[in-house]
Amino acid sequence: MAGRRPLGARALSLLRWLGMLLLLPPLLQAGQGCPGPCYCFATPQLDQCSYVRLQEPPRDLPRGVRNLTIAGGNLTVLRRAAFAGNGSRPLGDLRLLLLPRDNIQAIEDRAFQGLPGLAALDLSHNPLRALAGGAFRGCPRLRTLKLNQALLLLGEAPEEPLAGALRNLSLRRLELAGNGLRALPGAALPEGLEELDLRNNSLQGLSPQELARLESAPLGRLQLYLGSNPLRCDCALRPLLGWMRNASWRVPDARSLRCAAPRELSGSPVLRLRLEQLGCGAGREPGPEGAGWEPRPEEPGEQKELETASYVFFGIVLALIGVIFLMVLYLNRRGIKRWLNNLREACRDQMEGYHYRYEQDTDPRRASASPSGL
Repeated sequence: MAGRRPLGARALSLLRWLGMLLLLPPLLQAGQGCPGPCYCFATPQLDQCSYVRLQEPPRDLPRGVRNLTIAGGNLTVLRRAAFAGNGSRPLGDLRLLLLPRDNIQAIEDRAFQGLPGLAALDLSHNPLRALAGGAFRGCPRLRTLKLNQALLLLGEAPEEPLAGALRNLSLRRLELAGNGLRALPGAALPEGLEELDLRNNSLQGLSPQELARLESAPLGRLQLYLGSNPLRCDCALRPLLGWMRNASWRVPDARSLRCAAPRELSGSPVLRLRLEQLGCGAGREPGPEGAGWEPRPEEPGEQKELETASYVFFGIVLALIGVIFLMVLYLNRRGIKRWLNNLREACRDQMEGYHYRYEQDTDPRRASASPSGL
């Protein structure tokens, strides 16, 4: 009797084994389509698959995979239909493909063919040296593309191969952070783009021509992220500053932007800069004026007109205060009149009392009677 477990403990153990038996068939069903080196998460159909340290794209992917992650591999070259068995095994359900830090150096034409439902692709932190013009052809639903720190070895002008690869795509978000870009890749921006991440690049500002490109109809809804760029706060920054002040929603991180040069302005918030700090001489506050605009020098009388307007506004404020005061007096005229009458009566009574005492003190009869009374 002492070695037996209580009835409740045996019942609990039996329930645990029963639960494991009930869960076993779905797991086995999901595991049937899961490749050996792949970590799969499925209930009951395969939904996500993750690989690590692969030397080439997997060839035995299950057709129902939706999310695929390959991290820390050595893929080197992505050839035609690399993830669809050279086109023989298309993955129509794949939506998310993450390939960060896989040492991808070249992407050939139609490398992602056979992925018609692909919506998001991450190629960040790969040392790309070659990017074919049709690299993303065959991905009509691609909306998000991440190429952060992936274009550093693509040549001195990475905009050209990038523009060829992005042609005919309908992207909504493009991430190009950390690529050492010195200018806006205007030619590479697909029409209809809504978000462009250019943080942590080498941008010192944007020219009027680049801003005009952003104001064009195909990019009229674009939001630009410019944080962690070495902005040079001199007269050349004036167009960008005016553009941000005129449409602050276009640069969501505008409040975090800081000057990197010159030394006396290093660390200063860009949006708080005054015109004279930019070294442009006399002039009005910067503002966008269209393609290729030049800042208009301020006329000599503008400052005086501004002062006059300030005085006029101050006078209007004082006049309003005076009108309000008069209205208060008018609305309380009866009470004020009653208070003035009471004040007058009190003063009259006070003066009569002083006058009576004065007459009593100066009466000669009271003065002669005083010694006899003693």
